[in-house]
Parts: sequence; C-alpha cells; structure tokens
Amino acid sequence: MTDEKAILVVEDEDAIRLTLRDYLIRKGYKVFVASDGVGAIKQLLDNSEIQVIVTDYRMDILGGDYWVKFLDHYCSDLDIFITSGFLRPEFPIPFRVFYKPYDYSDLESALSEVFHT
Repeated sequence: MTDEKAILVVEDEDAIRLTLRDYLIRKGYKVFVASDGVGAIKQLLDNSEIQVIVTDYRMDILGGDYWVKFLDHYCSDLDIFITSGFLRPEFPIPFRVFYKPYDYSDLESALSEVFHT
C-alpha cells in the first residue's frame, strides 16, 4: 500500500467520469478511470494500489446488481461508493450510495473520512 490516496472512478457517462476525475486529482487523489465494470476489473488487476472505488450503478456493460454482487464478493477489502440516478433509498445496496445529482464535495468529504485526512 502506498501513501497515495488511489481511487478508481467507474462511470459510463464521459462528462461525469472526466469532471469527477479532474476534481479528485485537484483534491490530491491519484485517480484511475473506467467506463464500465469490465474496464474496472482490468484497472483493479493492473493497479493494486487502488483503495477506493467510486462507481455508477447502472452501466450497459457489467453494471447493476451483478456489478454490486461482484464488488461485494471480490472487493470486500476496498471502500466502495455507489453513485446512481436510478437507485432509490429503498433498494438494498451494501455500500454507501450517492444519489445523482450529487455534490462532488459531499463525495470528497466521504473520501476524506476513508483516508483520515
């Protein structure tokens, strides 16, 4: 584990993925990106320093319930945040959910808690 605060952002909407990446980089995080669950798995295999995953729930390729099940089963050692414009509070998700549209500063506050900064 490195001293860098490494985050994987998984988001299929280019504008959101890239603006969130840029925002988090400005806040001092090392950021990896993927546009779907398959790309995220590749990033996880290639970058063992990733400590947190911030991921959209609904994506065309490996998204939704199967993606959440994958994360819960295979990534239990990581902190995971789900973002979604689709989910509602009554849907059972084992991770903290940020409902779109959300404020990036709220997400960054949660990340600060994880990294104790």
